[in-house]
Order: sequence, then C-alpha cells, then structure tokens
Amino acid sequence: MTWDVAKIDHLIGTAVSSGVVLFFIYRRFRHTFGRQLLRRGRLKLRLGLFAAAGAVLLAHALFSAAGALAGAAGLGIGAGLAVWAARHTRFQEEDGKLYYVPHTYTGMVVSALFLGRILYRFAARFSAGQSGLAGVAAGGFGSFSSASQNPATLSIFFVLAGYYAGYYYYLLRESGSLKGKKGPLPLETAAANGAGA
Repeated sequence: MTWDVAKIDHLIGTAVSSGVVLFFIYRRFRHTFGRQLLRRGRLKLRLGLFAAAGAVLLAHALFSAAGALAGAAGLGIGAGLAVWAARHTRFQEEDGKLYYVPHTYTGMVVSALFLGRILYRFAARFSAGQSGLAGVAAGGFGSFSSASQNPATLSIFFVLAGYYAGYYYYLLRESGSLKGKKGPLPLETAAANGAGA
C-alpha cells in the first residue's frame, strides 16, 4: 500500500484547520455563558481586534450598495444586542476580583448566528465536494474578499463585530467605575448571590 504525499498533506491540513475552527467555536461559547473573570487587558485586545477587522471589512463593503446595506444592518443589530446585553449584565466581586455575568439569551442568539452561518457554509462546501471545516475556514469568515461579496456573511460578521465591540466597551467602562466599589446593584457580592449565578 502506497501513501500519496499530497493526500496526506490535505488530510493533515483539513484536520488542523478543522481543529482551529472548532477550538474557536468552543472558546466563543465558553466566554458567552456563566460568570467570567473581568480581565481588562484581554477585553481591550478583543475590542481592538473587532474594531480593526470591522474597519477593514467595512472599507471593502462600501464599494457596493448591497454590502453597505448589509454592513449597516449588521452593525445596527449588533449594537442593539450589545445594549440589551449590557442592561442585563450583573457584576460580582469576590476576593478583590471583579466578575461579570453576561445575559444568557443574548449570548445564545449571537452564538447561534455565528454557528448557523458556519454550518451553512460547511453544508455548501460539502455539497460542492470540499471536505471538512477547512473549506469553511477558506470560504466563510476566513477571507475578507469573499465575506465582503456575500451580504449574508457580511451582515452576520457585522452583527458579531457590533455586538462584541459594543459589549466589551461597556464592560471596560462599567468596570472602571465599579472596581473596588462595594455596595448595591449593579455590583453584587458573590457570597450573597451565588458564585455561579
């Protein structure tokens, strides 16, 4: 039995890229639900990444009316979800550390949009003869040019960018005023409200 080097390389590439996409999905879900330690440095980095990616993609989107409309609609929906999530976010302090509890249902909606688009792209690539999540990574959110030419992908990306940029900005602003403060809501003590609430 002989092994074709090109097929082995393709299998390894598919496995690695599929693993990266699945890990990204896992990380998104993990940071969307339950109590989270508020790390300002990480929030600033994520806010910067979403803002930079959004600015680059917006520059491509403005070349067509459909792209501009999809981008504006996505940003509007994402910003609205961020405001809704911010109004339902709780803060807790335990052992001098600040935690936040994001709104579960808003996180579910944003995660479902992201996962639904990936699954759709996976099904489209699979039916076209490309295997694994590698095709999704190559043709879904992975390419600015392909995303800017697809209004559905573009609008969902801007929902994500608008939501996360707006929500991270809120967490940074609010945590700056709450850090070290003890008192009534929105700052809760973990002992009074349950550490895993």
